Amino acid sequence: MTAVQAPNTGIRVSPLYAKVSHVIPELEWAVHEPYVKSINVLKKERGAVVLAHNYMTPEIFHCVADFVGDSLQLASEAAKTDAKVIVQAGVHFMAETAKILSPEKTVLIPDPNAGCSLAASITGADVRLLKLKYPGVPIVTYVNTSAEVKAESDVCCTSSNAIAVVEHIARERGTNSVIMIPDEYLAQNVAKQTSVKIIAWKGRCEVHERFSAADIRSYREGNPGLVVLAHPECPPEVIAEADFAGSTSAMISYVGKYHPPRVVMVTECSMSDNVAVEFPGIDFVRPCNLCPHMKRITLAGILRSLENMSVEVTVEPVVAARARATVERMLAVPMRPQNRLAA
Repeated sequence: MTAVQAPNTGIRVSPLYAKVSHVIPELEWAVHEPYVKSINVLKKERGAVVLAHNYMTPEIFHCVADFVGDSLQLASEAAKTDAKVIVQAGVHFMAETAKILSPEKTVLIPDPNAGCSLAASITGADVRLLKLKYPGVPIVTYVNTSAEVKAESDVCCTSSNAIAVVEHIARERGTNSVIMIPDEYLAQNVAKQTSVKIIAWKGRCEVHERFSAADIRSYREGNPGLVVLAHPECPPEVIAEADFAGSTSAMISYVGKYHPPRVVMVTECSMSDNVAVEFPGIDFVRPCNLCPHMKRITLAGILRSLENMSVEVTVEPVVAARARATVERMLAVPMRPQNRLAA
């Protein structure tokens, strides 16, 4: 990373480093600090906000982000702001979702090649073929999909509300079958907790699919008293070995509520660093499966994005309107508790 000259603004960055100092070495901070200063200045000049997903690195997540969380949380919060510009520190489908919910705002992504194995596993044409193969069966689409796929579906879901959405649309349509795309493991994990028949697609997250039940047992053997929190994109045998399964936000809430002395988050490993900042007294065991797409987003890239107002993300208006309708149908579904604690 090439060093930049930070403007003489008087903005104090040192309190930011005080917050992240136990997860970012001082030598690394010396490289990050000029970018952090420049980004925070330029955000004000551009009327911009930065959305940082839970998988961003700590210098982005804690030092330049205005909103943090999962993809739908970020897009929803951005839609409520008066900001004219949204910079998505995440992957491309997240930027599309932000644009769908904020069509009047300029949405930028620092690297347009920041993709997602789940989003890439299915296309709008695939969904149209599913409709022909299973006429009348409603299609529930995970938010980790392109705008085109959302537009061809009946309703969206997240990992935290998937069961509620599946059961709601099954009742609404008078059917006991639902197509759930694209994450095969999420669909299998939902199927274990509902009587609705789930027809799955063969998409997988390249981070979560690499975890195994043997990994979980190994973590426990080396770390007595370890609490295992797993994301529902993991294989079912991993979920069966975990103490708790839930979305990224649910895992963070679990840590905040129960304060386990030692915990492992079975998901992308930058999330452990970000949560450790808020809970320095907890020992985080870090299973280092990195998402290569998330790691395309850097401080240098965010700064270039703000300087050049690029790369702008657009969604064709007709597609955006249909995709927005699937998100709005999801938001209208009554929620119920569904993240489980293992016995």
